[in-house]
Amino acid sequence: MKKKLLISEKRSPWERIAGQSYLYLLLFVLYAPIVLIIIFSFTRSKVLGNWTGFTFSLYQNLFTGYDLDANVQVDPNLYRAIAYTALIAVVAAVISTFLGTLAAIGIYNMNARRRKGMLFLNSIPMINPDILTGISLFLLFVFLGISRGLGTVIIAHVVFCTPYVVLSVMPRLTQMNPNIYEAALDLGATPMQALRKVLLPELRPGMLSGFILSLTLSIDDFGVTFFTKGSGGLETLSTFIYADARKGGLTPELRPLFSLIFLTILVLLVISNVRAYRQKNKTNK
Repeated sequence: MKKKLLISEKRSPWERIAGQSYLYLLLFVLYAPIVLIIIFSFTRSKVLGNWTGFTFSLYQNLFTGYDLDANVQVDPNLYRAIAYTALIAVVAAVISTFLGTLAAIGIYNMNARRRKGMLFLNSIPMINPDILTGISLFLLFVFLGISRGLGTVIIAHVVFCTPYVVLSVMPRLTQMNPNIYEAALDLGATPMQALRKVLLPELRPGMLSGFILSLTLSIDDFGVTFFTKGSGGLETLSTFIYADARKGGLTPELRPLFSLIFLTILVLLVISNVRAYRQKNKTNK
C-alpha cells in the first residue's frame, strides 16, 4: 500500500489528468453507443439519430407485437428469433455446465503434468476465432451426413461454451479442502452421494458463473450459429439482425429489446456484486 502511495505522489498533476482523461475517454467510447440506443428507444424514428419526440410506443410494439400507429404487425420473425435464441442459450448453458463441471473434476484429479496438458487443450477452443470453429463444425456435420438445424446449433454452442465452464469451476476446486470429499466417503456415503451433497454445493458459485457466461456467449454468438443453422429457416437474434441490416436498416423494435437486455444484465451484475461484497464482509467478521 505504501509503495502505491509513493508512486502516486511522484506523478505530476498533468500525468494524473492525462491518466484520468484516458480512462474517461475509454469509458465514453465503450458506453456511448449503448446510451444512444437506450435514448433512441424512446422515439419512433426508424433511423437512429433522428429524434421525433419522446414516446413509449416502441416498447408497446415490442410487447404487443403490433404497431398501432402504423396499423401493421411487427415482424414475426423477430419473435421467432428471440424464442430460438432463448431456447438454444438455456439448453446449451445447462448442458455445458453439466459437462464442464464433470470435466473440471476429472482434470483436477489428474497428476500435475496431465492436468497442465488438459488445461492447455481446453484453452484452444477459446483462442480459436469463431469463424474457424463454425467452419470446422460445418464440415464435420456435412462429413457425418447430419442435417443442420436446431440440434446442430445446440451442439455447436455446447462445444464452445464448455471450456469456459471448466475454467470457471477449476478455481473453486483448487480452493476447496479435498479432505471434505474423502471424509464423506469414509463416513459411508457413496461416490454419487458425496458428489451430490458435498462436492457440488462447494462448486455451486463456479457452476453459476459458468452457466451465466455460457448463457451470455450463446446469446451473443453469430459466427458459429451462421455456419451450423442450415437453410431450414432457423434464425437466432444475431443472424436475424445480420439479415435485417442487409435489407437497409434495423427493425426499430430492436432498440428497446437491446435496452432491456442491457438493463437486465446490469441489474444482475449489481446484485451479484452486492451479494459478494456482503459475503466478504461476513467472512472478515
